Amino acid sequence: MDIKLDPSRDDLPLVANTSHILVKHYVLDLDVDFESQVIGGTIVLFLESGNRFKKRSSSTEVACPSESNEACKFRMPEPCQIPVTNTKTFSSKIGYNDFVICGKGEKDTSGKDGNHDNQEQASGISSSKYCCDTGNHGSEEFLLVLDCCDLSVLKVEEVDVAAVPGIEKFTRSPKLRNQIVHEVMALPADRWREQLDYYARCSQAPGCGELLFDTDTWSLQIRKTGAQTATDFPHAIRIQYRTKPQGRSVTWTSDQSGRPCVYTVGSPINNRALFPCQEPPVAMSTWQATVRAAASFVVLMSGENSAKPTQLQEDYSSWHYYVTMPMPASTFTIAVGSWTEMKPEICSSNDVATERSFSPSEADFRYIGVCGHMEYPCRFQKASATTQKIIPHRVFAPACLKGACQETLLPLIPPCLSAAHSVLGTHPFSRLDILIVPANFSSLGMARPNKEKTGHVSDSGSSVIRHGLNPEKVFMQVHYLKGYFLLRFLAKRLGEDTYFSFLRKFVHTFHGQLILSQDFLQMLLENIPEEKRPELSVGNIFRDWLESSGIPQPLQRERQALAECGLAQQVSAEVAKWVRVNRRPRKRKRKDREEVFEKLLPDQLVLLLEHLLEQKTVTPRTLQSLERIYRLSEQDAEVRHRWCELIVKHKYTKAYRDVERFLQEDQAMGIYLYGELMLSEDPRQQHLARRCFELSREQMDKSSAEVVAEMLF
Repeated sequence: MDIKLDPSRDDLPLVANTSHILVKHYVLDLDVDFESQVIGGTIVLFLESGNRFKKRSSSTEVACPSESNEACKFRMPEPCQIPVTNTKTFSSKIGYNDFVICGKGEKDTSGKDGNHDNQEQASGISSSKYCCDTGNHGSEEFLLVLDCCDLSVLKVEEVDVAAVPGIEKFTRSPKLRNQIVHEVMALPADRWREQLDYYARCSQAPGCGELLFDTDTWSLQIRKTGAQTATDFPHAIRIQYRTKPQGRSVTWTSDQSGRPCVYTVGSPINNRALFPCQEPPVAMSTWQATVRAAASFVVLMSGENSAKPTQLQEDYSSWHYYVTMPMPASTFTIAVGSWTEMKPEICSSNDVATERSFSPSEADFRYIGVCGHMEYPCRFQKASATTQKIIPHRVFAPACLKGACQETLLPLIPPCLSAAHSVLGTHPFSRLDILIVPANFSSLGMARPNKEKTGHVSDSGSSVIRHGLNPEKVFMQVHYLKGYFLLRFLAKRLGEDTYFSFLRKFVHTFHGQLILSQDFLQMLLENIPEEKRPELSVGNIFRDWLESSGIPQPLQRERQALAECGLAQQVSAEVAKWVRVNRRPRKRKRKDREEVFEKLLPDQLVLLLEHLLEQKTVTPRTLQSLERIYRLSEQDAEVRHRWCELIVKHKYTKAYRDVERFLQEDQAMGIYLYGELMLSEDPRQQHLARRCFELSREQMDKSSAEVVAEMLF
């Protein structure tokens, strides 16, 4: 029996049995339909079992939403004809020309740059009370459990990889399908194009038998009659499914130009409402995806290639992306909308030369040091990549933002990439796409919980994230701020040269691997001479910075020192001027001289407004002068947020339009303002809050909408 879960207080379950079997590669073949707000198609999973998986007589418990200890019930999919999108009139076959197979000694005739132009609810499951057997399942059959939520699964089948032409070279016995999958996975890193091609071909092979499956709130459970262990279970399975409009992994909304778009939002449930997957970070995998949409849309994904559309019939296009670096499924992202690629009006020849001279090529692999990660085409072993300061990059945004992007954003990217290379060393990825998302994107949406906070991990690999679905957690920034100041504290204590030298060494040592805070701190202290780290230890740092509430003592001392720096003293002088202005009577004597205010940087403006927020009363005349002198309504979001706080605190009605604009255009940061408007108990301010919420509610991030609704109603 399925459990109804409370998203405001319960934990988020990770039920995938990753200790038994791992997904090593996903092949997605999807259609995007804006009319029905559905993404649908197929996903093929290529699986790998461990050497320890043998037939067992005892069961292994896994957290599973079931109210009894009865065996989970399975069903064969009933015949159904549910149109996923209106694009099914054309073939869903992947274009195999996207990959060029290159054997030893053969010339790679593909593009030298490595890019291909394409021709629910909360859970509180932490007890073994809710369990099902994933080892033998009572009936001596292995159970594959995938993390899944808000998906309509239509069919699950084994893929007959032995039917792929030319596949026989991977095994002496073509009937051993699992052996074929294993051999494809085992191809060396320098044959990654060939590997991707075979994954694509295998994913389009015919089915060779439907599999039993069942779904509940948080999982998709699959078994094959007679398959008693993970080794016996099919290692290539195809799942036909579609998303639901209310699924929390993606948001269907409108961009700044009012055109429809959809994108992954960094939901607390990650991507499990986008495709069935293994959620625990230990499940590192690669993927490739073909996505079809109307020709007026651009499809962007977190792939390694700069995909271009292939025109299909009836005004539809197909886009293909892939990754060769194994990463957690939560890092998979997609955005589909009427984006425009923003290009600089005058292209810097130096930047172009830098990008072209270091284009990736399989022939360029060189052994530079030893990598600690699993094998993949690693840029850290490519001589050209290690010196590439500026990687190829694209910027996409609604057409209405073209001017702002060209004037402000585009010039910043090359120096930022160069600075990142200077501080951290080799760029881990070969390219970068930047998308200007709509206002409802949650600014902390991509923050992920630490694995150590998931509670008890069962023998199967399942666990829970404590309070992972509490919508208020998204807005708790204390741990991020303390982490930022901890890194600043360490840099100052150790010296920037020593600290940044360590950062480069750390990135080079641990790239491509999962890392905990302890690993970072332990390596840092091991690489610093004792005389430079008095009283510093992993235990002390955790106690003072991560486990204690409030502001750490070292940071309090730093705050006192910062108050004496030149920029802060300049702000203090300006605050004193504004306090004098605010105290003057409306009709003042002629001999009183006008105050002359200095020009302030954005960070100084934030500090100035924070000081003024401490004043018990600020007159409308003073507020009007503040806005006029600093043009506060035209400043960045941080400054405008403090300005809106002043407006609300002092009920400055003439500037309520600035509050309305902030609530609608900066929705993630506006959450705090809703609370202040309601706490004021001023009817006009409360009416303003409710009106803005009604205007923005349908476009808001769902967690944000839940939190605001609790404040208002």
